[in-house]
Amino acid sequence: MLRSALSIARTSVVAAQTRAVSRVPLFIDNEFVESKATKWIPVHNPATNEVVCEVPCATQEELDRASASAAEAFKSWKNTSVISRQNIMFKLRDLIVKNQGELAKSITLEQGKTIPDAEGDVFRGLQVVEHACGIPSLLQSEILNGIAKDIDTYSYRVPLGVTGGICPFNFPAMIPLWMFPLAIACGNTMVLKPSERDPGAAMILAELAVEAGVPPGVLNIVHGAVDTVNHMCDDPNIKALSFVGSDHAGMHIYERGSKSGKRVQSNMGAKNHGVILPDANKTATLNAVVGAAFGAAGQRCMALSTIVLVGEAQEWIDDLVSLASNLKVGSGFDSTVDVGPMISPQATQRAVDLVQSGVDQGATVVLDGRGVQVDGFPNGNWLGPTILTNVTTEMDCYKEEIFGPVLVCLNVETLDEATALVNANRWGNGTAIFTNSGAAARKYTMETEAGQIGVNVPIPVPLPMFSFTGHKASFAGDLNFYGKAGVQFYTQLKTITSLWREGDADVLKAATNFPTMK
Repeated sequence: MLRSALSIARTSVVAAQTRAVSRVPLFIDNEFVESKATKWIPVHNPATNEVVCEVPCATQEELDRASASAAEAFKSWKNTSVISRQNIMFKLRDLIVKNQGELAKSITLEQGKTIPDAEGDVFRGLQVVEHACGIPSLLQSEILNGIAKDIDTYSYRVPLGVTGGICPFNFPAMIPLWMFPLAIACGNTMVLKPSERDPGAAMILAELAVEAGVPPGVLNIVHGAVDTVNHMCDDPNIKALSFVGSDHAGMHIYERGSKSGKRVQSNMGAKNHGVILPDANKTATLNAVVGAAFGAAGQRCMALSTIVLVGEAQEWIDDLVSLASNLKVGSGFDSTVDVGPMISPQATQRAVDLVQSGVDQGATVVLDGRGVQVDGFPNGNWLGPTILTNVTTEMDCYKEEIFGPVLVCLNVETLDEATALVNANRWGNGTAIFTNSGAAARKYTMETEAGQIGVNVPIPVPLPMFSFTGHKASFAGDLNFYGKAGVQFYTQLKTITSLWREGDADVLKAATNFPTMK
């Protein structure tokens, strides 16, 4: 085995200081394997844009080896008792807790978010592992004795086989933990592809999985870009694909994977609206909006990137600007920082361009984070909190997912207008309403078409005893991530009907008529 993932993560931190560049290995059969790739993708520290490591574009032979390994491991893993799999989840949970700090450092180095936010990234993934610890109950079967004379019928869930996970850059620990723990707890194996922008956390998690007792081949990790994704979509060994990321990639994976007969779940883009009624608690609401809009530099699929101010709530803009302007932009390793860098210069420029498009189309910049400077970090991907007002639904800054620390503000006069505006948007990941009226809150939750709704909760991501339930263009597939839907996605039903007739020993003639089960 090559150096451990924790060793690699620590080396990357040193490399960021010494400018030495390490190469990230593949992970196959519980071993870190040096890739024979001819093409390598640099991983940058977003606060400095220095290269901290390189990720291989795995070769065809390496990708085949990873999926063949997972297919071979499935033959025995599917027969491992559910109690044994549960015990591994318990151990994995404890190991993640013990190594949360190392995971957070890796995330901050490669992705840029602040250490507290990186720790939250790990914690929300950890909660899915904790839910997977209940796998014996989650897999309980159904039986109906005596469905007909001497006949019993029972159904139980069985694993699919090899599954695949394709992860985004914005949650380097949480999204892999949405995928592989529940998949393998259900008896599947998995080939996981972390984002090529920040693979470190996934590699650490792989090492922890080995320490927890996950057998060779049950979890393999490959790297790369489009060719790796296409291989996973086409690979006949892989029976199901989980994806979180952009619309373009998500629909490509959904269509290509489905065409090859795979079950696919694809979480994609969003434009999450916060509807603010004038009877809401002003201080609590504005603090919630600022945190949800600008935390993680706005790079969350459930970021509250849009607010709809109803009636007199439109007068709250000055207070909103005052709160947002107090946020500090800088390196995620600085404990006083609120907003870290964006993931890349290209992502930063795209967000800047969308802000400018809003100005060109009639919006007003009331807080401008463009061109923000951070002492000691002249080359970082910096964009400070930015607020656009007088935005309309025809503007590009509203129609596109900016995925940066930019909040667009729209005005309406009634709750009905706000609801209609939200429902007209093509995405339906999440929304929130801020109000002290139970009647207004209930009306909105009943009538809005978003899949996840917060009442005075700005980022209503469900805990894992429920499922992540994006709607409309935010999700492709019919079974969502984690919770009951996640278990259903990673399993299929097998139904047995058995007949043990009391008088079978005396039956001398076969029946040829269709069984009616009377």
